[in-house]
Amino acid sequence: MKKKFIIPFVALAVAFSSCGGGGSQEEGSDSTTETTEEVAETPAAAETVPGVEDLEISNTLALEGNDQMKFDKDLFRVKAGEEITLTFTNVGELPKESMGHNVVILKPGVDVPTFGNEAVAASDNDYIPVTSMSSIIAHTKLLGPGEQDEITFTLDAPGVYTYICSFPGHFGIMQGKIVAE
Repeated sequence: MKKKFIIPFVALAVAFSSCGGGGSQEEGSDSTTETTEEVAETPAAAETVPGVEDLEISNTLALEGNDQMKFDKDLFRVKAGEEITLTFTNVGELPKESMGHNVVILKPGVDVPTFGNEAVAASDNDYIPVTSMSSIIAHTKLLGPGEQDEITFTLDAPGVYTYICSFPGHFGIMQGKIVAE
């Protein structure tokens, strides 16, 4: 008998707690505040990249790739809206056909694994997928041992830009970030 009497009260308590108890204006304002805070954090995303505060801003970048499938730097800090010059050198000794390297600077939000998998099928274009050109800001040539390439580009908006080597299997390890402020 007691169980039958308690069940309606439990159901009523659950219904009131799921409705929010009538303080809808106050809760709505909290919700709006949270949304505003999230939007305010988005432009500061560059500040959340660990180590960026230790770097000087420079729009002249030098980067090397080696036979261990590594870039010598994984973070740069640049001034947005100004011309950037990147000099890339393959310091490795293995042949281009087995250990070629390039640098591909991607637009923010590009899914790196998806792009990397598309690049594998683009061997006839130095692993730069024509179908994904809209995802690329700039790229170097595919380089063999001792070769060097220089590119010039502009990152118009502040943000964090990923760069990778698109040679098959390299993008998972050979990547870094350019923080434009």
